[in-house]
Amino acid sequence: MKPVVVKLGGSTAGAAAASLWADALSKAALPLVIVPGGGPFADQVRLAQPQLGFSDAAAHAMAILAMEQFAHVVLDGRPRLVAARTLDEMRQAHAAGRIPVWMPSTLALAATDIRPSWDITSDSLAAWLAGQLDASALVLVKQSGDFSEQDTVESLSRRGIVDAALPGMLPQGVALCLAGPAEMASAAAALAAGSLVGVPIGSAATAVRRAG
Repeated sequence: MKPVVVKLGGSTAGAAAASLWADALSKAALPLVIVPGGGPFADQVRLAQPQLGFSDAAAHAMAILAMEQFAHVVLDGRPRLVAARTLDEMRQAHAAGRIPVWMPSTLALAATDIRPSWDITSDSLAAWLAGQLDASALVLVKQSGDFSEQDTVESLSRRGIVDAALPGMLPQGVALCLAGPAEMASAAAALAAGSLVGVPIGSAATAVRRAG
């Protein structure tokens, strides 16, 4: 079975949703890979950049390390979850019945196809990882419900619900779903039963084909 990449948005940090989602994901029957958002740790990088004057390349590296800080929050107290830095470590975790939480610095900082820009957040990094893993789906967990099945990845990007780079970084053949507060109540049961969560989102090309 192909893995499913789930990005747990940093926007959930500091709210009950972060713990509830992490608990639900830790019980999933699907072969998940959890990608942590940067949350308040990445916000500190944004605040510090104009004050300290460091480059976007330095900010990119620091924001990726911020994702690893939130990863430790997700891992804390959930023994089925395990930190994973490489694709092999993710596969080994699945083989052992565990759920890897991506620590992205090893792979993402070495990747020449990930440009250092604030347009690329954990949304696009999760999409990039989905391509590396040949994942079946990417689920983005947000602290927002401002999306519907009528949306496309392009319309979400224009409204700032997902980052600006995601339309170009989402691999072909990887289904995209968004999940928010409305999906939280049913998430634990669905994941434990081996089902995906979230609202399916298409691309502009998919929307044209549907309409035609």
